Amino acid sequence: MTTTWVTVPDGSPFPIQNLPYGVFTPKSGGGARVGVAIGEQVLDLAAALGDDTFARGSLNAFMAQGRARWQRVRADITRLLTDATARPAVEPHLHALTDVGLGMPFEVADYVDFYASEHHAANIGRMFRPGSDPLTPQWKHLPIGYHGRAGTVVPSGTPVVQPNGQKRPADGGLPGFGPSSRLDIEAEVGFVVGTPSELGRPVAVDAFREHVFGVTLVNDWSARDVQSWEYVPLGPFLGKSFATSVSCWVVPLDALEAARVAPPAREHELRPYLAEKEDWGLDLTLEVRLNGHLVATPPFSAMYWTPAQMLAHMTVNGASLRTGDFYASGTVSGPEENQRGSLMELAWGGETPVTLPDGSVRTFLEDGDEITITATAPGADGTTIGFGAVTGRIEPAVEA
Repeated sequence: MTTTWVTVPDGSPFPIQNLPYGVFTPKSGGGARVGVAIGEQVLDLAAALGDDTFARGSLNAFMAQGRARWQRVRADITRLLTDATARPAVEPHLHALTDVGLGMPFEVADYVDFYASEHHAANIGRMFRPGSDPLTPQWKHLPIGYHGRAGTVVPSGTPVVQPNGQKRPADGGLPGFGPSSRLDIEAEVGFVVGTPSELGRPVAVDAFREHVFGVTLVNDWSARDVQSWEYVPLGPFLGKSFATSVSCWVVPLDALEAARVAPPAREHELRPYLAEKEDWGLDLTLEVRLNGHLVATPPFSAMYWTPAQMLAHMTVNGASLRTGDFYASGTVSGPEENQRGSLMELAWGGETPVTLPDGSVRTFLEDGDEITITATAPGADGTTIGFGAVTGRIEPAVEA
């Protein structure tokens, strides 16, 4: 079992087997730089490794160097934090997490959001198409997604302003307009691309780990009333583009080998470009808290489409990848009522409000509400891998 000379509290989400990357700024002064979390501290990589690649406020330069480099750096960090003889030189470059600020870990190039949970898609289908097949005909043949807005992907802790928008007219007259009254969450998992690809050349499903650097948590905030009026015929637009929150830590794929699982059984033969030789389902358990109260525990292992299949589908038409491209899974939901990753499902479109332990009820979010999403996964040596948290508090709408 790999052990470290750094003090890591029992149950820490950041054991030596994790080493997630983030961007931090010391509160004592100095610029933003790249570090890795270990226990309750963050290691300044530029100082510890003597490498200016990490002396900047973004992971992009490092991610662009490719998987062989990612593996060498991970091995170097592990050696420094496990070799007691390295301690005198390395320890001065550790900062307590309480003494730093965390920011956006990477610069987003493009953003794509998928719809990969069968349970979520079926729940939405039952609400909007009662009496019909809850899944659309193509759903089990390809990972459905849409192109989101990269400029409004924000780090955890960024306030979320209630969005304004048009709403469906109640009587066939003019549409309504104003702040959303059906503001929702979407508990998701995101994947950050490091290695780019050539325009016109699809990325094979089994090349996933050569291109994807790591995994983060996502809350794709959704104004359901705005979305329902605008989405036919071209899909989500202003109902989702106002904010997408991500956690401040990116867990490298190499930390998740012990979390890999087979995806659910397929009912249809897949086109060859989606047929995986390796299993890239992931055994992640998300926890969704509303104002501090646990309201859902969605399992990512139940996702029908894997992140490798999402990447292959995203590029099968020849679309190229860029460093910093980011794609999310879509809402993670499981088969049980307490495993639904959106209020739309938890409150069943407003029909069954969620009652919190303090006696308050919610169908959708209100001003002042705070949502926090965390996740864990099994790690090497029987450890638990954590992803930090993605948190956002709702602020009142700005008059349009």
